Amino acid sequence: MAAMAALCVLCVLCVAAALGPALAAHRYRPDWASLDARPLPAWFDRAKVGVFVHWGVFSVPAWGSEWFWWHWQGLHDAAYENFVRRRFPPGTTYADFAPRFTALDFQPRQWAQLFQRAGARYVVLTTKHHEGFTNWGSPVSWNWNSVDTGPHRDLVGELGEALRESNLRYGLYHSLMEWFNPLYLADKENHFKTQSFVSKKMMPELYDLVLKYKPDLIWSDGDWEAPDSYWNSTSFLAWLYNDSPVKDTVVVNDRWGQGCSCHHGGFYNCADKYRPGTLPGHKWEMCSSLDKLSWGYRSNMNLAEVMDEMSMIEELVQTVSLGGNYLLNVGPTKEGVIVPIFQERLLALGRWLDTNGEAIYESQPWRVQMENTTDTVWYTSNGPVVYAIFLLWPRDSVLQLSSPIPSPRTQVTLLGLAGTLEWQIVPGKGMLITLPSVLPSPLPQSGWTVKLEDVK
Repeated sequence: MAAMAALCVLCVLCVAAALGPALAAHRYRPDWASLDARPLPAWFDRAKVGVFVHWGVFSVPAWGSEWFWWHWQGLHDAAYENFVRRRFPPGTTYADFAPRFTALDFQPRQWAQLFQRAGARYVVLTTKHHEGFTNWGSPVSWNWNSVDTGPHRDLVGELGEALRESNLRYGLYHSLMEWFNPLYLADKENHFKTQSFVSKKMMPELYDLVLKYKPDLIWSDGDWEAPDSYWNSTSFLAWLYNDSPVKDTVVVNDRWGQGCSCHHGGFYNCADKYRPGTLPGHKWEMCSSLDKLSWGYRSNMNLAEVMDEMSMIEELVQTVSLGGNYLLNVGPTKEGVIVPIFQERLLALGRWLDTNGEAIYESQPWRVQMENTTDTVWYTSNGPVVYAIFLLWPRDSVLQLSSPIPSPRTQVTLLGLAGTLEWQIVPGKGMLITLPSVLPSPLPQSGWTVKLEDVK
């Protein structure tokens, strides 16, 4: 038996030696040159549409933004100080908000169904924002987590289970830094030459999230104050890509230390609400929020501050035409309610995708991203098929496209409408497409797509 075992080991070594660099190529080194060479798992580019959820103790004051604690006690902003003085008892601390973060009305399956109906293919939840409160029972966040206080529930786990029942991919937002954690503040005071916070708090939580919930995506944030060497980012990502239970499927963003955004990581966020203007050479994601002024829920939000349906569709279309994914944010209440206006917007997005999703999901940028005469017509493609998405209905119901080059076999259809459309060549100016003179009622009221077959 010993001889047989030795022979097996020898065989493995021989195969490894024969494969040489090919076998080694499956291991990533803890440096950016190696990590950046990892191919992005294909599911992410195909998905195109995601929902972002900002939820935490900041949902209790529900005022200003999810940066409430920092504005109140970091910047000592008078407006925030006055708000607390008016609304809460004297001597109130931020920690006193945690028991009020109840999640009493949180029904993860309802959330999952809503996100599915919105057309999302993945969902990203804040597991821990810069306040440090964790939405799961972190073993290194004693009494400052959703199991020990507040909801007394594993919010990360419950939502993940519901999303996977609905076949949605699950992403975990995680802030590297914590504004007021004494370990972090000590490292900061030492100009990040020490790493007590990283070794005792941040990294244990990140590994715990991966091992416990096996996420499809890690959305890192809170990196900007220190270099990636302080955060041990490359070591973590090497483990994630080489040895973690999600090594072949997990996707990460680019916020892993000073100077990393738009340069290193998986897909690029670059900045919140980033719009590149021209086609980037790297896969990217645009994160936006239905509340124009905040990512977390605000109880004093008014209708004018909520993105309207047309703006939402416009952001989605422009993003996907330029090769990006669209991650649209909602902020639930402290009880776990996604307020009706957010639900309405998400369902409107889903209805639009029911008709036009063929031009969005699994699409690729075309040779032209938008008509050079207008920013209201955007293109995507899927194999030989080209889609022209127009955001404004032409007054005379005739759509002029100058970019596609038609052939005698060209066929044009309007997504959501049976039959083909008439078209004609305009010498030197492309093609004119005759649309229905009366818009059929089942079609969306903002953003329409013509499907072009046999064009160049």
